[in-house]
Amino acid sequence: MSTAKVGASVPGRRGASVPRGLRAWLGRRLTIAPGEPLPQRRLFLLPTRFGLVWIALVAVLLLFGVNYQNSLAYALAFWLAGLAVVVLVRTWRNLLGVTVELQLPREAFVGRESRLRVVIRAARPRTAIGLVLDVHGATLPRLETEATASLPWRTGQRGWQLPPTLRLETSWPLGLVRAVAWVQPTTELLVYPAPLEVAGPERRQLGEGLDATDFAGLRRFERGDSATRVAWKQWSRSGILTTKVFSVPPRQQLWLDYANCRGSPERRLSLLCARVLAHHRAGDRYGLRLPGLELPQGEGESQRRTALDALALFPAATEGADGE
Repeated sequence: MSTAKVGASVPGRRGASVPRGLRAWLGRRLTIAPGEPLPQRRLFLLPTRFGLVWIALVAVLLLFGVNYQNSLAYALAFWLAGLAVVVLVRTWRNLLGVTVELQLPREAFVGRESRLRVVIRAARPRTAIGLVLDVHGATLPRLETEATASLPWRTGQRGWQLPPTLRLETSWPLGLVRAVAWVQPTTELLVYPAPLEVAGPERRQLGEGLDATDFAGLRRFERGDSATRVAWKQWSRSGILTTKVFSVPPRQQLWLDYANCRGSPERRLSLLCARVLAHHRAGDRYGLRLPGLELPQGEGESQRRTALDALALFPAATEGADGE
């Protein structure tokens, strides 16, 4: 398995002003879904600047041969035209039948860079296949049977989002034409609010009283216990090796309340997102209160994921009163 070389950014996408209905129609007509072998009807050949110059040169040679009855000009023109046809077929076959699979990131936050993993498979070796996602590109110098690439993009808003359309292209071997195909992702990614860290009265202390300092008794020594926890004085008196046991104070149990945050709805969601992440790291037990929704107190990865999902799917039109 080979890995793509990430190249420089490519120019921005064109067609941003195309109406949504026309874009949807073009998407159905031009793109393929992930996991489908690239068919002939979804593969397009576009001339490059070098290819246009090549065509002009062939035309000039033909005109020269016609005007001056020069057999050498005829031969060179037909040789260049024949070579162009061979190159066109090789470029077309270099992309035909390629299968693309897209693997979404585990999670994404608004404004932060997410990475889409692209897996390309082919029944025969391919050369110099380019991948373009949004404004970032990568190149697969050599594809034997399978290759991977990781392409970044920035999510613009929270909620369910489709990744941008992935463009495949190649101009191998001579760059006369460029074969182009588009892959439209079909699986949406749930984008969470951007975590907003703040200082001052809105910031709360996390994970207080989590040091195991309260002596709870002794137990028989077990292999692997730290030497600093062994009760040496007890051992010297009784001859029995024991280990000190300490109790851990209970974790914080608190509520993260939308009504207690200040600012716009999006700012409140971003602040709550940051608090969910911070309390999860601290191991606190917390609940979440949103207008029309109350998530019971809990802890662990399941609580973190449920809370972030609730923040991501919170209706954008809902307004709340400013907190204290």
